[in-house]
Amino acid sequence: MVTGGEGALGGAIASELRHRGFEVLAPGRGELDVASAESVDRYFSGRGEALAERLELLVNNAGIRRDRVVVKMREADWDEVLRVNLRGTFLCSRAAMRHFVRRRSGHIVNVGSYSGAAGPAGQGNYAAAKAGLVALTRSLAKEGGRRGVRANCILPGWMETRFTEGVAAAAREAALESHSLGRLNTPPEAARFIAFLHLEMGAVSGQVMQLDSRI
Repeated sequence: MVTGGEGALGGAIASELRHRGFEVLAPGRGELDVASAESVDRYFSGRGEALAERLELLVNNAGIRRDRVVVKMREADWDEVLRVNLRGTFLCSRAAMRHFVRRRSGHIVNVGSYSGAAGPAGQGNYAAAKAGLVALTRSLAKEGGRRGVRANCILPGWMETRFTEGVAAAAREAALESHSLGRLNTPPEAARFIAFLHLEMGAVSGQVMQLDSRI
């Protein structure tokens, strides 16, 4: 299951996993509002025993941005970004963990951001939410480890997608210059890493993995 399935990264992850033989649920916001407990409960319960018995991997990918410097940021923009990016991950993880713990297997991958570590100007809300994902990931890994449940966080890096449209050209160039390889990551590359992490790295949990070349 990949939340935020209508975006470029969510679509790439779903496509890669299907290529690897998985049946993938990739709901967009119209189908699953991750920030709504009612919507999450309805989505998970609506698939009944089929989801309970077969869910193997949850990728918490849904996210939004409402960039503005703190002195000009509206409370609504702060609340909405944390509601979707952090609360949404908690709600979906809780729903999945109920199945995983009972079956004693499962994997949660949270899509974080370099912003959560760097705290860029103009992204106080987004950076706070993504920093929270790191701590949540580690808590999930500790809670689920003895029951065979893994949790990891990936930082896919700046990618040329609809999500980054509207970012000032100067900000994009500054981000590119900070990459030691002088190139940006792509959704298919990030998707291949997630598939590899899930399928080939079964002993890895509680880790935060940066996928670009910023140092």
